[in-house]
Amino acid sequence: MAERSTAAVDVADNSGDDPLTAQAGKATTDGAAESQDTAEKTAPDKGSEGQGTDPAIATPELHSGHKLARRYRLEECVTRLDGFSSWRAVDEKLRRAVGVHLLPADHPRARSVLAAARSSALLGDPRFVQVLDAVEENDLVYVVHEWLPDATELTALLAMSPMEPHDAYQLVDQLSQAMAAAHREGLAHLRLTPGAVLRTSTGQYRIRGLAVNAALRGITADGPQRADTEAIGALLYAALTQRWPYENDAYGLSGLPKGVGLIAPDQVRAGVHRGLSELAMRALVNDGATASRQEPPCTTPDELAKAVAAMPRIRPPEPAFTSPPEYQRTTYQQGTYGRPAARPNATPQPVPSLPAPLQSRTGKALKWTVAALLIAALGLGSWQVADKLIDRDKDPVDPGTSQTDSGEKNSGVETGKPVAITDAHDFDPLGDGSEKPPGIKNSYDGDPATYWNTDGYLSADFGRLKAGVGIVLDLGKVQQVGTVDVSFLGGETSVELRTAPEDASSEPTTLDGFTKVSDGSGSNVSLKPGKPVQARYVLVWLTELPQTDEGNFRGKVSEIKITS
Repeated sequence: MAERSTAAVDVADNSGDDPLTAQAGKATTDGAAESQDTAEKTAPDKGSEGQGTDPAIATPELHSGHKLARRYRLEECVTRLDGFSSWRAVDEKLRRAVGVHLLPADHPRARSVLAAARSSALLGDPRFVQVLDAVEENDLVYVVHEWLPDATELTALLAMSPMEPHDAYQLVDQLSQAMAAAHREGLAHLRLTPGAVLRTSTGQYRIRGLAVNAALRGITADGPQRADTEAIGALLYAALTQRWPYENDAYGLSGLPKGVGLIAPDQVRAGVHRGLSELAMRALVNDGATASRQEPPCTTPDELAKAVAAMPRIRPPEPAFTSPPEYQRTTYQQGTYGRPAARPNATPQPVPSLPAPLQSRTGKALKWTVAALLIAALGLGSWQVADKLIDRDKDPVDPGTSQTDSGEKNSGVETGKPVAITDAHDFDPLGDGSEKPPGIKNSYDGDPATYWNTDGYLSADFGRLKAGVGIVLDLGKVQQVGTVDVSFLGGETSVELRTAPEDASSEPTTLDGFTKVSDGSGSNVSLKPGKPVQARYVLVWLTELPQTDEGNFRGKVSEIKITS
């Protein structure tokens, strides 16, 4: 049951909760809420949102153990609703758990579900739960997607307590960036509820059901960007206050008091971060409630992502250390172990006191002996030093050697000093020339929770498609590169350190233009050249990738630091 709660698809939510935009009523600016609210009122079953006009359709009668394409074995039915069903299944070919949506081929939404699934699969963004297959076969349409048993639904996180400011900041930052990337490719979610957001064990948020959940339920919107932006705002509001930002209760959260309208999170709960509170209000449809804040509303995920980026970074809370338990005195009395108990009314016998350390005759002799040995050792050492100095004065001075030593000492290069990275970009000369460029800044932003990742591959050696991929770091000018520390997420990764020639007038465009100076493997790798290297352009080149929980292979660079 724990597996179902963390990995099941959000189409199972038939608790009667209205969609996010439907709660806002007439306050929407693009008609998205009004269209969904109308669909809700006409639907005979509140669990099938926006489907009131569709005739009743029988859900395909399948059972556990049934196989699709001789590969996907159905294990457990998660949802059976309005003509479609959702299952937890096993991909017997890759030996991993997957999720499957099933519809009859003549279902009114079968074509739109297939189109949405195939469009979502083409996005290939790791911030979304990936669609693995979308097929029409034997009068059935089925969509296969990732299954994340180690992830936790946002619904469960919100039920425990409000989020700390840093966690809420990470939530809105990652969701807004992910949805901005999806909308740039023409994809919308329209069903971005707490059940559609998962947090993995590494602290990353994954969005499931992109385009597919809305297609399964027949949800459309005239302003999809505004609808998804408002949904992110509602999730941020709930994370800050543990309240749903509308009057009706939803997703296990209490709504706001009736008749007071939408009030800012920092007025609902004490201690809410002021900047995040304003950000939630800017994202929500609030009928001018942000006017007093003198900040324009955010109407698209891209605008929201830029607003998050403009905020001062919120640092994670300091770890709390528990103080050691207070020393407890025991009832044990010194000197009584192994002795008979004292008799009542007995006169205590005096205990003879011991002389202070080194105050006895033997102690005094030992003290004088140690002092004499120390004096002898100091005299011998002084004689050896003087002898060395005399011998050095007798040796002839080699002007050439003396000049060389002086030059090395006065080189003026300070070692162990941090070297600033002025710019960086992805480096994929053996592939298509691009490897996830939007996340490059995460590799040296000073935040170990963010990262740049490669594409997913079928094997550790990049599916035998190329020898590697990496990041080129621009130091602004030629500087000494002493050590390059690289931190990875997801497992041990093999990496090489390469540098451009010191006299290079521009950045090399081929792998041969960089010289390999060090290599290593692990989760935290310290790459140090065998001899001092002067360079402006430094290449961190990944040569072997770790396997992910999804079964593919992907590299994740969390942080790069360079010292002279």
